[in-house]
Amino acid sequence: MQHNIFPRMRSLKMMEGCKGPHGFSFNPSGSGEKFLQHLQDHLRVNSIRSKSVRNFQPNNDANSSVLDEALAIYGLPQINLIEPQIEPNLKFVNLVESFADVYRKIEECPQSGKSGMYVEQCAIFRGLSDPKLFRKSLKSARQHAVDVHSKVVMSTWLRFERREDELIGISAMDCCGRIMECPKASLVSGYNPESINDPCMCNRSPKEDEDVEMLMEDEECSTSMSHEEVDEDDFDLSFFIGDDEIRCSRFKIASLSGPLRTMLYGSFMESRRQTINFSQNGISSKGMRAAEAFSRTKSVDSFDPDIVLELLTLANKFCCDEMKSACDKFLASLVHDLESAMLLIEYGLEETAYLLVAACLQVILRELPSSIHNLNVMKIFCSTEARERLSLAGHASFLLYYFLSQVAMEEDMKSNTTVMLLERLGECASENWQKQLAFHQLGCVMLERNEYKDAQKWFETALEVGHVYSLVGFARAKYKRGHKYKAYKLMNSLISDHTPSGWMYQERSLYCSGKEKMMDLNTATELDPALSYPYKCRAVSMVEEADKIGAAIAEINKIIGFKASPDCLELRAWFSISLHDYAGALRDVRALLTLDPHYMMFHGQLQGDHLVELLSCHVQQWSQADCWMQLYDRWSSVDDIGSLAVVHHMLANDPGKSLLRFRQSLLLLRLNCQKAAMRSLRMARNHAASEHERLIYEGWVLYDTGYRGEAIAKAEESISIQRSFEAFFLKAYVLSETSQYTESSFYVIALLEEALRCPSDGLRKGQALSNLASIYVDVDKLDNAVDCYMNALNIKHTRAHQGLARVYHLKNQRKAAYDEMSKLIEKAKNNASAYEKRSEYCDREMAKSDLSMATQLDPLRTYPYRYRAAVLMDDRKEAEAIAELTKALAFKPDLQLLHLRAAFHDSMGDYTCTLRDCEAALCLDPNHVDTLELYHRTKERAIEQQQT
Repeated sequence: MQHNIFPRMRSLKMMEGCKGPHGFSFNPSGSGEKFLQHLQDHLRVNSIRSKSVRNFQPNNDANSSVLDEALAIYGLPQINLIEPQIEPNLKFVNLVESFADVYRKIEECPQSGKSGMYVEQCAIFRGLSDPKLFRKSLKSARQHAVDVHSKVVMSTWLRFERREDELIGISAMDCCGRIMECPKASLVSGYNPESINDPCMCNRSPKEDEDVEMLMEDEECSTSMSHEEVDEDDFDLSFFIGDDEIRCSRFKIASLSGPLRTMLYGSFMESRRQTINFSQNGISSKGMRAAEAFSRTKSVDSFDPDIVLELLTLANKFCCDEMKSACDKFLASLVHDLESAMLLIEYGLEETAYLLVAACLQVILRELPSSIHNLNVMKIFCSTEARERLSLAGHASFLLYYFLSQVAMEEDMKSNTTVMLLERLGECASENWQKQLAFHQLGCVMLERNEYKDAQKWFETALEVGHVYSLVGFARAKYKRGHKYKAYKLMNSLISDHTPSGWMYQERSLYCSGKEKMMDLNTATELDPALSYPYKCRAVSMVEEADKIGAAIAEINKIIGFKASPDCLELRAWFSISLHDYAGALRDVRALLTLDPHYMMFHGQLQGDHLVELLSCHVQQWSQADCWMQLYDRWSSVDDIGSLAVVHHMLANDPGKSLLRFRQSLLLLRLNCQKAAMRSLRMARNHAASEHERLIYEGWVLYDTGYRGEAIAKAEESISIQRSFEAFFLKAYVLSETSQYTESSFYVIALLEEALRCPSDGLRKGQALSNLASIYVDVDKLDNAVDCYMNALNIKHTRAHQGLARVYHLKNQRKAAYDEMSKLIEKAKNNASAYEKRSEYCDREMAKSDLSMATQLDPLRTYPYRYRAAVLMDDRKEAEAIAELTKALAFKPDLQLLHLRAAFHDSMGDYTCTLRDCEAALCLDPNHVDTLELYHRTKERAIEQQQT
């Protein structure tokens, strides 16, 4: 029975003022709990039933009634319950200016301060959509770090960003040969720019390690001699501890520190005695004998750890810096795992042993995120007293708490641990940007915890130190406390006082209704089309006000077409269910679970996998062979969401199939979901059936995180074990991205030809043929390229149309190129790039039309803005050209956009704006040759202009 349940859902106006984890309405009454129990029972029975029947026939009546009941209880989302989250990162009214400012700081600051400047850059990049920018900046911060503490934190953070804790068989202390993540290298102080290309210290021989340590620490040669080699006449002083006598050299003991020298040679009575009672100084006779031995040998390596701990205490008491340093270094070398770290860090903190605490911190931090759930671990960091202890040992820093608080927020934004770490972050903040970040994030966390008064206080504090975006949080907290009109006035003032941004209008729309609300939402989309809330809000409004579910789906499709996110996919699934389009709903739920495997449906009440089971009862069941056919169809039609759903289905039947995980990662990368893609790659690596396959996936992980040389090494190692398509393809792909030389291109061609000789499926062979063809084009072998593209098309690699069009264009067959791209547009479901590329093969008016369509389908593509700006510049419409680029830069900080706008400013003689845009572009890529050339040329002109 598939009766229309939508009116029934809309009539249920439950839960005024209640909000679930995903912002949808939720009924907390017993009926929801009873339904969930009923649903679990239904799913359990249905799961058994489906496994026992090979040719499954949908039981529409029973399953539809359960689904109808679910929607009747929970209802569709409501506008007032899908509020956008306040972004918990630094956000600027003028992002370009902030880029330029931090670039200038980095360039102008002394070497000793560059690492800190790069950390500030990290904080700015953290709020951007591209995680590679953050990782690159963090790598630069680590490269320029001088002190051990900073090296330990940043090395660990670099490793954490790749989430190597998820890789089976990789220990927390492994660095896989990367010196900037090497635990040994992190414990060596000093700046050494050449070291980033050196072999990892973990792979050096003991002799090399010894040489490096002597070089880095400038250690003097040991004058070690045994007790027996010392002349008895040298022992002119005895220390008594109880009944034990320890004979020593007065001179050597005095040389350990100033206080001991004063005691033994100064005006104290001990200077005139041959025997000194040392029983009350907290050291055993064994410890004192060790101190005597150290006074001669300057080494503690032969002592037991408990004796070294005694020496450390003695060294602290009598300010024996050399002995403390030796003890510190020795004890640090004993820290290898969490157990030893937790034991020794207490001694280190008590005795303020810098290197020992650093070694312990390193192990603890490298166990993140799991160690953040260990109460004993968190006691070391969370309280004010704990921070003060770390500070005395030289290890309480903004950097440390920034890292810890980010991990805590990812794990559980509402936890007490997160709050305490952010409070410590605020205590460590000294610079303005640090205070802005700490206080703003505290406001975000308090808002999530529904502690609105505290949230308002922290947002206001962040606002006072200059973080304008915190006014959004301040207004939201006011609104939550019942002051809607005050919130509206705050956003009005923000829009009046600054250049308007999309997020300003989005926020103001929360505090108004009707046409005014829609106007603000439309303006928000116009200024920043990447904001998802306006699309969601308009879609829900269409359903609430006019039952226009089809129009609502069309609205949400606009953003899903270029920015896939779990919340938007869930919303479309809800709409599809209400139309009884269960196949469409199942596709979206499977896709969103690929993006976020732990996503909870029905307002956080039901696991997504359970909803998949429920929806599966309404659609035709596929065998694995059917799934492969479906995947081919969707892949060839460039339907990435549909392809993700099919792969998710296939993995449910064969979860250990690493090949499918790899396919999943490729799709996610195409959708610009980099974190999810990396997770899939890690799972592919963990499920690899053989050593050579595991190496391939490790190579892709390395490539995607910027380690291209290491990626090639993994591919070569895999080939040495077994020649395979994927190993040759990986090596060819990385080399083609790394080198632009003709000789290298011919080598890449040979590698791809080797790959094509190895067994693989059509999906991958189509990609290899297309890549091979593009290399042929680069070396001017156009006929070979045509053959490759045609072969790729024969196995349904639809994207080959684009490459073939390029070849026709190079052969001056422009009409054929245009027609080829038209074929791609007809076949491809997501075809913004096809419209963009086709624009190159037609006249100006048709190009403008195609580029307008490309922007409409995917406003994040930057080429259309650059083209339109260039056309305007050609027509001498300079202001309009600048405005076109500025419009895109407001929501897409892009290197090419910035460079082009800088060039436009330069042609207009506006050197100030030229320098600003160049600096902003160089902040994104400090090695961009064209921008560097323009920047230096403009600086010279600006100086000349000032002198005249």
